[in-house]
Formats: sequence, structure tokens, C-alpha cells
Amino acid sequence: MKLLLIGMGPGIGLSVVRRFGREGFEVLMVARSAEKLAHLEQELAQQGIRSRGYACDIAEEAAYEALLQQLASEHPDVEVLHYNASAYHPALPTAIALPVFHTDFSVNVVGALLAAQAFVPRMKERGGGTVFVTGGGSALKAPAELASLSVGKAGVRNLAMCLAEECAPHGIRVGTITVCGMVQPGTKYDPDHIADLFWQMYQTPAAQWKREIVL
Repeated sequence: MKLLLIGMGPGIGLSVVRRFGREGFEVLMVARSAEKLAHLEQELAQQGIRSRGYACDIAEEAAYEALLQQLASEHPDVEVLHYNASAYHPALPTAIALPVFHTDFSVNVVGALLAAQAFVPRMKERGGGTVFVTGGGSALKAPAELASLSVGKAGVRNLAMCLAEECAPHGIRVGTITVCGMVQPGTKYDPDHIADLFWQMYQTPAAQWKREIVL
């Protein structure tokens, strides 16, 4: 089985990779830094987890879409697609520069849409699969100074719900965990705990599937 995690970072992303890797998943990771990905491959290999990293800036939409199509062609059997990427620049709605807002939206929402367009058709052909989105509490309560992130998290949350409606008849489960706090070890928002919740969601039968967990 294969997990493709887009938006690899030291928090939730790494914890999800380790959690699913321990269960026998081969892991494909997309992040900006080739150097960090190479280091992660070595670290995960020492833990007995097979992984491969792909360096790409999601905001560079043409290059990112090309990578997605490559991955979908090389790995049409991806069982779990997890979109974990996010970007934001703190600013009030009336103050944020439009190019910055566009870039953040590309990472927060457009990147997830392109990933779904690349992999969901393969899942439909197989008659199953799982799509996860890491959500944020700013989708539900939007602080003025986090305008970019709030719009992005609301957008990707709604995208997940739309995908869930489209995919359910094809045996594909779509779910999001809306994390309403600062991700920090030893708290309710411990990344390992969040990764466990994603694993529990993955194991949930379709008849009991919930599209969103608000944490």
C-alpha cells in the first residue's frame, strides 16, 4: 500500500508518515527542499519505513501539476492521498498584497484540487481509496490578522466536502481533521495524536465514516 503525503513538514506530516509507515505503507513525500527530503528518507529507512521524496514548490503550479501527473502515472495504486500543505502571511484583509494572497491560495487550496484531479480518477477506476486533508480552525473562526490562512483553510475544507460528495458513490472516502489549535507535542494538538486520528479514520468502515473531525 502507498501513501502520498503532499506538504511534508516536521509536525503533522512527519507524524502521519511514521504512523502509516509503521503499518506497512510505502510513503511518497512532496516538499520544497530536496535536501530535507533526502535526510527524511534516510531517517525513515532506519525505522524500517520505505519512502521516496519529490522536491517541488506547490506554488509553481505548472511544475507541481507535472509532478502530480508523473506520480499518478508511476504510482496509480496510491491508496491514501493526504494533502497537508499550507502557507500564510499574517495580514489584515485590507492590507495583504494581492500577489501574496494568490500564492497562499495556490498552496492552501489549488494544490489540493490539482492533487485530487490527478489521483481521484485512478481511485475511481479501482473502486476505492482515501483522501485526507489537514484542516485548520481558522476555517471556522477567522481571525482578521490571518485573512490569507482563514480563506485558505475554509476553501480547502469546502473542497474536501465537495470531493466527499463526488467520491462517495465510487467507494472513495474523503475526510478532514480540523485542527483548532497550535500543533505542539504534549498537548491536545500533539502531531502524533493527530496522526493517530488519521489512522483511526482510515480504519473506519465506510458505513461509519465521518467526513470531518473537529479537534
